[in-house]
Amino acid sequence: MIESSGFQGRAAATGQDAHGNIYAWRYDVNVSLVDEVRGADFGDERLGKRLMKVVHELGGKPNDSIPGATYSRAEMEAAYRLFANPKVSPDKILAPHFAATRDRIAQCDFVLLVQDTTELDVTRPQQQVAGAGPMDSESRRGAFVHPLMAFGLDKVPLGMVWQKTWTREKLETTSRSERSKKRRLTPIEQKESIRWIEGIRAAREVAEACPDTTCVCVADSEADIYEVFSEPRRTAAGELHLLIRTCQKRSTDDKSNWLSQVRATEALYECTVQISSRLPKIGQGKSKREQARDARNATVEVRATQVTLTPPPRPDRKLSPVSLNLVLVEEPNPPAGTEPIQWLLATTLPIDDPEQVRKIVECYCCRWQIEVYFRTLKSGCRIEARYFGHLGRLLNCHAVYSLVAWRIMYLCYFGRECPDLDCEVIFEPSEWKSVYMAVRRQDPPAKPPRLNEMIRMIASLGGYVIRRATHPGTQTLWLGLQRVHDFSTAWTAFGPDD
Repeated sequence: MIESSGFQGRAAATGQDAHGNIYAWRYDVNVSLVDEVRGADFGDERLGKRLMKVVHELGGKPNDSIPGATYSRAEMEAAYRLFANPKVSPDKILAPHFAATRDRIAQCDFVLLVQDTTELDVTRPQQQVAGAGPMDSESRRGAFVHPLMAFGLDKVPLGMVWQKTWTREKLETTSRSERSKKRRLTPIEQKESIRWIEGIRAAREVAEACPDTTCVCVADSEADIYEVFSEPRRTAAGELHLLIRTCQKRSTDDKSNWLSQVRATEALYECTVQISSRLPKIGQGKSKREQARDARNATVEVRATQVTLTPPPRPDRKLSPVSLNLVLVEEPNPPAGTEPIQWLLATTLPIDDPEQVRKIVECYCCRWQIEVYFRTLKSGCRIEARYFGHLGRLLNCHAVYSLVAWRIMYLCYFGRECPDLDCEVIFEPSEWKSVYMAVRRQDPPAKPPRLNEMIRMIASLGGYVIRRATHPGTQTLWLGLQRVHDFSTAWTAFGPDD
């Protein structure tokens, strides 16, 4: 039965671990891909049942093609028919997951709602995908995806609460100055950047639905838009907070630049932040923030102050001044030949003492988790390599694999943070026993191994080298999960009795 299929928890997060100790955890481990789509309403009960089966099959082999992940030709054709059905849409597929994520958010005291945009590049050399639009050039075709994902301050991925997709009809062919003038005269409701305000509105709805949870909407510098700062954030029980990395030069009410104003204050403290490596963006690289860099640790100074911004002129409306808190994270002495780290963070979170400022910096560091999600979706689930003739079908498939990518991140998290949890909370006996024999080359023990041990063994099947001081990442885990599925099937068919 689907309900007892692989990679789903069957126990609450409070229970006994493999050593007989009582283990308490505030997040619910008892989630499954099937449960995340249960109740999807397509106006046809058969489509809902088919979706649960497709999610189960594709989740078991995230890196495989759809024909490789399904059990038979009939199952493969059923999956393709599901994605092509006019009653099926990404919003309907994800609606139960959005609701389940809100339930998880309601159980937390503090949650980050991170929004960001990624490209879905489906350029095909022979025949283009119908419905795909131009991206940065007419030769690159695809769509844009903008999810709003929830994370705990401890980086646990709680899931998505909203998502927007769109395509471009055509590219502007006028000069840069003409395009800039047109952007200034165009209302924001007619620009792609309206997505950031729509994300704020979706986050505000979450904050209103979860009044006991402090919700913070986090975004990178593309969201440095005055209308984003001035968007109403009040709810019936409080307010939604903002945390946005800035990139614009903005004037304050004392006629100075907001960067200069915060830089003039005394440093509150020094700290070390981990800087990830970065490859240059395709076709770009002129901006300092788009150039390649190596991973390193940077020692930074942190400052904070409150400012009131002078509103910029708009041809269609009059904007009001906005008061914000600024946190400046700046590297005073970067290594030779490297660009200094500089984060200017605009937020509505309090900055009354250094500990509150530290928390703001910590919150922004969690933003990188959505980049991990995008990488898992594209490299692990290979969503851009899925072959569909029509974009609408691909977006339905994307909705399913977005759940698979989230689930892989979820497993990685619990492998690190709940190391002593009994692995049978998540894995079936046929799964952990077959993996144990394949990796350890010995009979499985009477008691299930710890969850962390199981996650490491699975990741080792995907190339992870087991070391005490390191943790497996999503890449080795999604590769290992492919083999778990096959081992479990063989164990059920040919292995010893439980």
